[in-house]
Formats: sequence, C-alpha cells, structure tokens
Amino acid sequence: MIKEPKRSEDIRQLFNQSIQARSKMSLKEKLGNLFRGNKDEIELSRFRDEYFEILLESDVSLETVEYILDMFQQKHVKQKRLKRTEAIESLKEILLEILLKAKPSVDLLNINRKPLVIMFIGINGTGKTTTIARLSYMLKNKGKSVVVAASDTFRAGAIEQIRYHGDELGIRVISQTMGSDPSAIAFDAIEHARARNLDFVLIDTAGRMQTNKNLMDEMKKIKRVAKPDMTFLTVDAMAASDAIEQATTFLKDIKFDGIVVNKLDTDARGGAIFSIAHMFKEPIYFLGVGQKMEELIPYDPQFIIKKIFG
Repeated sequence: MIKEPKRSEDIRQLFNQSIQARSKMSLKEKLGNLFRGNKDEIELSRFRDEYFEILLESDVSLETVEYILDMFQQKHVKQKRLKRTEAIESLKEILLEILLKAKPSVDLLNINRKPLVIMFIGINGTGKTTTIARLSYMLKNKGKSVVVAASDTFRAGAIEQIRYHGDELGIRVISQTMGSDPSAIAFDAIEHARARNLDFVLIDTAGRMQTNKNLMDEMKKIKRVAKPDMTFLTVDAMAASDAIEQATTFLKDIKFDGIVVNKLDTDARGGAIFSIAHMFKEPIYFLGVGQKMEELIPYDPQFIIKKIFG
C-alpha cells in the first residue's frame, strides 16, 4: 500500500515551512533539478512529497496544491513505485487540466454585438491601463474599431497615460479632468461608439486599495451606468497569493467575467497562474508576457505548460 495522502494540517505545516525556503528559482528550474539524471523508479509517496513541496515553494496556493495531491493520488492509487519520467508526465497532465478549465468559451472577435463594452477593474499596479492599450493595439490589428473611456479620474497620471497610449495607437480616448464623474465618461464613450458604429468600448477605472468602500461604490456606479457586456479583472502574477486575495475581494463586491494575468514573464517562481486558474470559475482571457505592445497574448494553456516543462 502506498502512503496515504498528507492530511490538510500536515500540508499547512509544510506550507509554512516553504515560505522560509522560497528562492528565486523558477518552477521549471526546480522540476528540472528534481528529474535531471533520475530515470529510475521512485517510491511514489516520496516523489509526491518532493514535488508538492516544490509547488508550494513556487507560489502555488495551498488549496491548489491539495487539489493536485488528491488528483495525483487518484491517478496512481494502485501503484507503489513510479518511473520519474512517468511521474512528471502525470504532473504535467494534472496541471494542464487545471489550466484548461480556465479557457474562455467566448471569442471576443466574434461576438455579434456593437459596440462590445468591456470594463477593466483591479488595483493599481496590476496593469489595467497597459492592458487596455495592448488590447486596443490587438483589436486594431484585427481590423476592429475601438474607443477608450478614461474613467480613472482619481489620478491625473492615469488620464495622461491612457491619452498617451491613445495618441500613439491612433485610437480615440474620451476623457475629462481629474475628479470628474467616471461613470459619465464611460457613458460618453459608449454614446460615441454607438454614433459611429464602433466595435469596442474599453473602460479604464481607478484602482486604489481594493478595500476602499468609496472605490467599490464608484465601480458599482460605472457598471450601472455603462452596463458593460463584460468586466475583466487584471491581476499581477508576481503578487502570487495577493493576486488571489485581490480577486476574492473584488468578487464579493463586483461581478467580473474574465481575468487578465499580467507580468507572467517576470513571475520568478511561476506558480500563481495555476492558483488563479484553479480557484476561480471566471476564465482567463489574456496573458501579459513582456513589455511590448504585442506581448499581450490570448490565454493559451499549452504555452504555459511548454514554458514550464520545455
């Protein structure tokens, strides 16, 4: 009989220990070290403990690691030993399954509605404004027309940033001065799009602390006025568990329909994407994988698996 899966309290103890052990090594590097030169069979319980510790140290959330452990146990319930190559393939299959559950069922480019209104929410630093600029760039290259609503009126810098991107991309930005009513700006942008038969309206919003009640009330008002067809939450892959907390906080107050994961290229440990994919029912639509305009890409589970496993 193989060893029973670790109980939740045992994994929580390991999780606490792993916080102290975290390094800048990526999940790919750690898995590579684990399997390099080891083609022999290994006791299944020992192997399981080894790579689940790696997952914890790579910013995969505790709940997600427990789920992966259960799935691995079910796949190999009758086995005592396993080749390391088979074990890594089994892990790859489980991780891919998690990512596939977050794949969108909606193709934004083929929604029969004009204009399609998308509202972006998320705290400062998660890349909302940059995502809007990159998505505008992507849509324009696909032959779609776009107008942007600069509804983050809390910071003058946010208005200037989105105007700059609009000028660079040749895309109209509807804006007013700092302190103006953000919902009125969103409404004006939608009316502008309707009058000109444009394809998309992208609404930028403020992102000060997610626990700020005034901010939540402001987001709710924008949603009531603009009635967006979709609302996207932007999260920062480098924030790891904080990204999950951000999404959870927003989910309590504002319904969102999709997620954009930014800074995936600079996520040193590489595990947050699995937690985001596993813990929320909302699909992931886009990934920010670099600094250039074209480096916002549609969510691709195979791309992520290849990035980790080579």
